[in-house]
Amino acid sequence: MSYQVLARKWRPKSFETLVGQEHVVRALTHALDQQRLHHAYLFTGTRGVGKTTIARILAKALNCETGITSKPCGTCSSCQEIDSGRFVDLIEVDAATNTKVDEMRQLLENATYAPTRGRFKVYVIDEVHMLSTSAFNAMLKTLEEPPEHIKFILATTDPQKIPVTVLSRCLQFNLKQMPMGHIVEHLGRILEAEQVGFEPPALRHIAKGAAGSMRDALSLLDQAIAHGAGRIEEAGVRDMLGTVGEDHLFALLDGLAARDLRAMLAVAEQMDARSLSFDSALQELATQLHRIALVQLAPEALVDEAERARLAGYAQHLDAEYLQLCYQIAINGRGDLALAPDEYSGFLMTLMRLVAFNPEMPPALDAGVAPEPARRSSPPPAKASQAVAAPRATPAPVQADLPAASMEGSDALQGVPSGDWHGILVRLKLGGMVRELAHHCELAEQSAGAIKLRLNPAHKSLLMNKATQDKLQAALSAHFGNPVKLAIDIGDLSGETPAQRAEMVRNERQNRAIESLEQDAFVRDMIETFDATINEQSIKPLN
Repeated sequence: MSYQVLARKWRPKSFETLVGQEHVVRALTHALDQQRLHHAYLFTGTRGVGKTTIARILAKALNCETGITSKPCGTCSSCQEIDSGRFVDLIEVDAATNTKVDEMRQLLENATYAPTRGRFKVYVIDEVHMLSTSAFNAMLKTLEEPPEHIKFILATTDPQKIPVTVLSRCLQFNLKQMPMGHIVEHLGRILEAEQVGFEPPALRHIAKGAAGSMRDALSLLDQAIAHGAGRIEEAGVRDMLGTVGEDHLFALLDGLAARDLRAMLAVAEQMDARSLSFDSALQELATQLHRIALVQLAPEALVDEAERARLAGYAQHLDAEYLQLCYQIAINGRGDLALAPDEYSGFLMTLMRLVAFNPEMPPALDAGVAPEPARRSSPPPAKASQAVAAPRATPAPVQADLPAASMEGSDALQGVPSGDWHGILVRLKLGGMVRELAHHCELAEQSAGAIKLRLNPAHKSLLMNKATQDKLQAALSAHFGNPVKLAIDIGDLSGETPAQRAEMVRNERQNRAIESLEQDAFVRDMIETFDATINEQSIKPLN
């Protein structure tokens, strides 16, 4: 027996087995049960959401030998012939290939004859928007006052192209895209029935690739089964689709949170080596940035608690306004990929843009020490005019020259005293969420082979991901040259965490920058002459 593709084999044959579109099923079920039947129905929606499937189920409901019912038996000759595509009174027309007025007139002439086998003669016209204007005009009269034995079911992916005169004569149902959860559940049931082994995360990648289309999901499922030689695994599906796994995605977010461009570029190099889709990567990155913004502003919108906990650390660390900018950079970068010399360089430029526009700490991209900027006692007029704002003008960001200040010691530090958690972190050089966890802790106890930290309760969500703790423990073990057992509890702090000290240092630098500008003679002259004010939010220390 020849193989039947899953999209055809598992096409729903009743309203009960239809996945999604509950709003359409409810309306049609009530109409059939109450015998309130319209003569023309219009189903709209994107490809693969069930327009033709619902049309065939409705045709069975109208012509089932048990009577007009919302639950056709599926066993009578009419139901079986409709399922197999042999029912003479079900006429399916592809409007994309039958667009001319003469073809429509011939079709409508046959509509006057009574049905041969069934109760109703059902015309299903797919992609009806492809009909010509003359063809639409030819069907208007019949569509408005058809014989009692005629039912029209129209389907389209573009209802905007259908004349209003036709729309007004139909009951219109808009079919929605399939939610990803519905697709994953349905694919899981099919694989269990087909006795095909699978990894649940792999189905999520297929559902994402289907973009709301159940038919596309089933086609991808067929391809995944062939690709995996009868078993569906996440790694194989990712390779097949060229999608970016969560490991790469969260590595990019870790690098963004740590302002570590080198780490982000290393992830991009790994992706290029595996020939992953950079367009898909930016799409997934924008999706995650959107989810992080939801955690910041509307956490209740995320139903999945595990996802909310995993993104909470990024939500706390990334500034809300900067996060919105990152989202805009990601989606614009995706659109610019086609204009870039190649996708890889376009992706790299997007990553560099994400880091370069960070308002808090511009990273040093050079491996060496950045040259000391030239100092001057007062800025030239072109620059100083940006440091103050006239009453009706918005000031541009300003950077003030300050002496270098660092809370983290120097490279000349030869040893770290026992119990100096700040000094230990200087040597560890952590990044991403591991750095966030360590910098919000204080050292509670330190002994041979064991370190106990205490975490600020406000940042307890950083403990949700055990992998972060494992990475911190590995870094400590590597630093001390011996295995270190790490324990972290949550409680009130008795001292100052590195994060708190860093915040204090940033505030001191900011205050000195503001004071430096306020004492500048040129700036004072500008304030007195133009009655201007300094926008303190626009001042950024140079170091």
